[in-house]
Amino acid sequence: MFTRLLVGLDGSPRADAAFEQAVVLGKRFGSTIIVAYVRERGATVPDTAAMLDRARERVLAADLQVEVTALTGDADVELAELAKTVDAVFVGRRGVTTKGAALGPTVTSLIRIAERCVVVCAGQPSPMQAIAVAFDGRDTSRRALELAMQFATVTGGTVHIIHANADREAGLKVVGVAEAALSMQRVPFVTHVEPGKPGEVVARVIKQTRCDSLFAGAHMSQVAGRPSAVVISHAEEILQHTDLPVVIQP
Repeated sequence: MFTRLLVGLDGSPRADAAFEQAVVLGKRFGSTIIVAYVRERGATVPDTAAMLDRARERVLAADLQVEVTALTGDADVELAELAKTVDAVFVGRRGVTTKGAALGPTVTSLIRIAERCVVVCAGQPSPMQAIAVAFDGRDTSRRALELAMQFATVTGGTVHIIHANADREAGLKVVGVAEAALSMQRVPFVTHVEPGKPGEVVARVIKQTRCDSLFAGAHMSQVAGRPSAVVISHAEEILQHTDLPVVIQP
């Protein structure tokens, strides 16, 4: 897992932060880093060659293998196509305080169409050693849990299962699936079932436990009155309340 990591550069600070996070994780897994620049039609073009050269030198300095590529088209479509050859895609975030600001349209679309997990990175690289999992029992959160378990077998440490539910007894039934899976894999875990909105509960538990990475499922839902629009529900809300890498599993 995580042997090939893709990051898209566009000259922005948030893309640079995603690149640094990919390097940090790449050093742990001995990954190959694929660095891509996608020129969107009509967009102002930075010094692409210089940007990719700097990225190549940075990866090589970390003793990792690197591939660089420059493409033309829609960034979400081109990155999703490249993602078919990797284990994870690293992207930057807009912010965590303004509603709807955590994900831009390109990242939202990439999460929707990519066939791999998308790591929405924080402003600063994280060691990603203390793992939290936002779990609600749905299929995507179960896949997020499976990925977190694989990750934990490499990084070690304790997995924190986080579930928002005002009815604690009902909540414990939901997380029972996660507890059973972690027990079978002999991964240490702690369960947190607390009342409140998912994003707020996750942020509160992460602060208490000092987790530095979060795994969550991408839950797609239709916007009322806009049948063609798709939003990221829980993942979007969680991103508004946390400032750490969030691994979103499709």
